[in-house]
Amino acid sequence: DVTEIEEKEAQAKQEEQIMKEQELSNLLHEKRYLKALGLAISLDRPHTVLMVIKAILKETDGRKHLEENIVRLRKDQKEAVLAFSVTWNTNSRNCHEAQAVIETLLKHEAPDSLLQYSGIKSAVESLLPYT
Repeated sequence: DVTEIEEKEAQAKQEEQIMKEQELSNLLHEKRYLKALGLAISLDRPHTVLMVIKAILKETDGRKHLEENIVRLRKDQKEAVLAFSVTWNTNSRNCHEAQAVIETLLKHEAPDSLLQYSGIKSAVESLLPYT
């Protein structure tokens, strides 16, 4: 019977998830935005990533800090943020944050580099009507 083993694994995953949530909350409170962005992306939490970006933009020189943080993300993390931005851009409440992210990516990534992103074609097609 493997039921007990599966229950223990599920409980361990749930505990790990709670620990990551607490860590994310602590990072936001400490204004360690780069780590918070990375953790929220790894947890696949677009809304949390949006909240981190909003917090960065509320800071003095928010755009500059946003650029500094996004530039330091790995390529796969940038791809995830771009994908999240496509969704955010369709909502008028979140479109400004989405545009800030898109602007940063366009300014700091070479066109050839952007073409290597997975899903870039569909992202551009989705962004055009709302941008």
